[in-house]
Amino acid sequence: MEQVNRRIAVVAAVVLATAAFLSVATIRHNFFDLKVYYGAINYWVHDGGQIYDWLKPNSKYGYTYPPFAALVMVPMAFVSWPVAVVISCAAAVVTGGLVVWWLVDPIARREGWTRWFAFAIAFCLVAAFEPMRETFTFGQVNTLLLFLVAADLLWLVGRGHKAAGVGIGLATAVKLTPGIFILYLLVTRRWRAAITASATAAGVTLLAAAAAPDASRQFWTEMLWNTDRVGSLSFISNQSLEGVVARLDPVHPRTVLWLALVVATLAVWVWRVRRADVRTGLALTGVVQCLVSPVTWVHHLVWLLPALILLFDRALEARNRRLVIFAIVTYGFLISRFVWIWERGSPGVSGFVGSNMYVWLSIALLVLLPIPDRADGPHVADWSSARTDHRRIVRA
Repeated sequence: MEQVNRRIAVVAAVVLATAAFLSVATIRHNFFDLKVYYGAINYWVHDGGQIYDWLKPNSKYGYTYPPFAALVMVPMAFVSWPVAVVISCAAAVVTGGLVVWWLVDPIARREGWTRWFAFAIAFCLVAAFEPMRETFTFGQVNTLLLFLVAADLLWLVGRGHKAAGVGIGLATAVKLTPGIFILYLLVTRRWRAAITASATAAGVTLLAAAAAPDASRQFWTEMLWNTDRVGSLSFISNQSLEGVVARLDPVHPRTVLWLALVVATLAVWVWRVRRADVRTGLALTGVVQCLVSPVTWVHHLVWLLPALILLFDRALEARNRRLVIFAIVTYGFLISRFVWIWERGSPGVSGFVGSNMYVWLSIALLVLLPIPDRADGPHVADWSSARTDHRRIVRA
């Protein structure tokens, strides 16, 4: 009982410390993106307008997701704004918490830690993670998409389930960037899951086209190609390879250079991911998605979370101090708002290095995350079996 009380006291102290940190570090975006979703959906449902014609007052920002995402968000038109905020916050906490549990619980059981205690500490650390803070205060959908993909890979693909691919297909239909996980399924020769994911994405997209033909026509022929609605590619928050290139020359970014970097990055990813288990596949593909997407705002870097947790996992398993230091330093940068030092410009070498720090960390994770011998377990619960203790770690 005394040991339980000590753990409760430690968790309480960590919660208070996290709350204090968040009160200082969190930028309150007042659910800016959620306001865009809410305003556009209400304009579409109640005012009879086209969803992609609506712009947030006094801004150039409008709805940018595919029509299927709009259909999923239609219930938002029938609740008040405060209720929409509560639902958004609860969804982020629950989906983010489940992903953390799935990734941390095997570590806790392997190391002999008390599971609830390990999860509580990990959840506080994740709450301090800048992309998670940004996702929460913008009212973004990142954790929901990560949840769909993680559930698919960890619970369905990893088990060879007949429904494997459905979650990835749904996430792709909501927002196109998770489509890279379909490529992951193809690269790792999971043909059935890849077909299921593609068919799911295509099927619900066609369903949206049947339900909202005008919106679908407008999105696929106009809005998809209108990058002005997204924001400036050179903005400091764009921590992708395209952001790096754009900050070199904001007026005339070199598309050829960006494409060359994307091809090289994908080549490294393919080489590494082909011999990886599904957890590592989730982690590496989440990282490469952030790198190759033309726009990766800081809140999109939630997709780095599996790689960070697995880096810590592999460092503990191998008892490798250098990996532990790498994990701590990477996490430290990703809670610090470091890149925003150069928000008003990034002149010189130090500016170039500092303003793109999250990109360099993403590249480091892609290249250095250790890959165990491939042994996709039949079930999430089997990942932390005693056999894991003897698994050979292959270092990059």
